[in-house]
Amino acid sequence: MTDLRYEAPESLSAAVALLAGAKGMTRLLAGGTDVIVQMETDLIEPELIVDIKKIPEVRGIAAENGGFRVGAATTGMQICDHKEFAKTWPGVIEGVKLIGSIQVKGRASMGGNLCNASPGADSVPPLITASAMARVVGQKGVREVPVEQICIAPGKTSLAKDEIIASFFFPARAKQSGDAYMRFTPRTEMDIAVTGVAINLTLDDKGVCTAARVAIGAVAPTALLVKAASDALIGTKVDEAAIEKMVAATRAACKPIDDKRGTKEFRIEVTGVLAKRVALAALERAKNNK
Repeated sequence: MTDLRYEAPESLSAAVALLAGAKGMTRLLAGGTDVIVQMETDLIEPELIVDIKKIPEVRGIAAENGGFRVGAATTGMQICDHKEFAKTWPGVIEGVKLIGSIQVKGRASMGGNLCNASPGADSVPPLITASAMARVVGQKGVREVPVEQICIAPGKTSLAKDEIIASFFFPARAKQSGDAYMRFTPRTEMDIAVTGVAINLTLDDKGVCTAARVAIGAVAPTALLVKAASDALIGTKVDEAAIEKMVAATRAACKPIDDKRGTKEFRIEVTGVLAKRVALAALERAKNNK
């Protein structure tokens, strides 16, 4: 076991400097619901833990340019309890609510859920369909990165060693827009997704879909934005024919594994079933969002 060093900086620049200067494995601590478990089970042996909870920029929810800026270390319960955000992005809330128990959500964060880079992370597909942008801070400065570009493989992200996701920006919501997220698990609670689907769409005054984003989780090495599925909905009234084309495209994008929780064939089939249900839920919300 390596000697563990713990630091709790109060600024992003200090945190970045600590990460840049470290020689061995480093980990950020926001809620700790993944990192602490991984350490206790000897999956990781970091030499440096950087606790970011004292950094103001990574906590809280604020209005910005008609949308929302959400700190990457804001807890799941704080997000769920924010009435305006929950009303605007119900699909994102559906994903966040599935991050463990109430106790876990009292500490866990969207930033941690994303950066743990689990293919089955529940908040990631709805983050992708919301077009959320991650504000990444490092020694070279600040960059804005689409959420779908953060995870590159199970347990791996595109972030450099010295980079931190400080916050997420959710753009202004158009009228007649709706999003939704659903997953399948063997148990009703406290389980990991076998497959998950998120959809966000916008309608015009005639009920025609003008924008759509479809994302899937737990059925590929990372959560995926499925362009072909999104395109199948755009320009339609999200009728049965359009939904069936979307379902087919969603299934075609799946690249699942076989394991004790489900075969490849099962995961692909269920993903299509969920995609249809999620599309109908997002459509209903869009119609009601005048």
